[in-house]
Amino acid sequence: MIKIVLLVLFYFTFPLAIIYLCRRWSLFRRCGSILLAYAFGLLLSVSGILPGGSEGYMLALHGDPSLPGPQMESLLASGAITEDDLTVNAIASAQDLLTTVIVPVAFPLLLFSLNIRRWLKHAKTGFLSMVLALISVIIIIATGYLIFSDIVPDSWKVAGMLVSVYTGGTANMASLSVALDVDPSLFLMTNTYDIIIGAITIIFFITAGPKVFRAILPPFRSSGESVDTRQAVAEAESFDDFSGMFKKGRLLPLLKAFGISLLIVAISVGLAVLLFPPEALNPVAILLITTLAIAGSLMPWLNRIEKTFQLGMYFILVFSLVVASMANLGVIFNIGFLGLFSYVLYAYFGSLFLHLLLSKIFRVNADDYLITTTSFIYSPPFVPIVAAALKNKDVIVTGITVGVVGYIIGNYMGVGLAYFLKGM
Repeated sequence: MIKIVLLVLFYFTFPLAIIYLCRRWSLFRRCGSILLAYAFGLLLSVSGILPGGSEGYMLALHGDPSLPGPQMESLLASGAITEDDLTVNAIASAQDLLTTVIVPVAFPLLLFSLNIRRWLKHAKTGFLSMVLALISVIIIIATGYLIFSDIVPDSWKVAGMLVSVYTGGTANMASLSVALDVDPSLFLMTNTYDIIIGAITIIFFITAGPKVFRAILPPFRSSGESVDTRQAVAEAESFDDFSGMFKKGRLLPLLKAFGISLLIVAISVGLAVLLFPPEALNPVAILLITTLAIAGSLMPWLNRIEKTFQLGMYFILVFSLVVASMANLGVIFNIGFLGLFSYVLYAYFGSLFLHLLLSKIFRVNADDYLITTTSFIYSPPFVPIVAAALKNKDVIVTGITVGVVGYIIGNYMGVGLAYFLKGM
């Protein structure tokens, strides 16, 4: 019991160290807090600190994350497992509970602070490029499913996660992993491949990208509408700013927002249990949580609470650390995951190229193409960076708007496409 308590404390306190590392040193900041959480979680999984189960216990799991207490007692009495397996199973149960609960609690916090009304006023700017990007993502990921379904395990779940991450971001992908009950190793590798490919692509976007895309697509023409780009930049940069969360006057409102998030989760899970069959519980609960969180963001008193997004991202870091520590490296480096890498690579560059082709056909300008692509794939914090590379501050509001829309629709699109492909 003490080991489990210490492990849970580690999961909830170590992300604070990661946040500090990212604030203190630019190298860690460039790596990103999510990637660091994965790295430290994997180190924990191979360190030997977490005990491993016996062969009998692993066979008894049959792919489940853990076993019920009565079944464990029965297996122990029969000699199929050892006493140490009880501790292993208790740790696995705690990890499974954390990964199941943390993301649903985090997601409302991520949405509460988004000023949906304000950003949707600017949705007409770059709206065509946003729609073409969505169409491209859906077409490529769906065709990728048809290509790779025989070689990628649970490829319909991978498709749902890819749609969510390419519209919303890592938080949406984490939500889909809960909604679709994705194996931790599969989630970790899908997101890791996405991060690796994305890191290479963003370098291209901020170096040669502007010149290349401007040679292919029409030039940007300002609408002449006056917008507050400084406020947009400040809001985009604040997404990764954890400073001052415990400042006097902020803690109590944050606790209130956290309590409302818990209430939203309780209501959503309750409705899902009462009104839907057990197999639909997770996806329905996640979509209800998303819907109620969006409604909450429209309440000015809740929307004005500072640092709710950052609190939500803190919980995403906890989730990332836990899920990485659960991953089986022997499975991760299995040759079978080459198919998954190929699927992610196809989804990434296929959607970029199809979006580029459609933008050429519909005469979307180069700057709107690049900023909407950036916002969908990388989320709003990267918008000012790419806008600076474009030397065009007028596209910043467009990028932030697309990012906000992505956070809102990512869960709906991911769950919808995943179950559509599963039913084919």
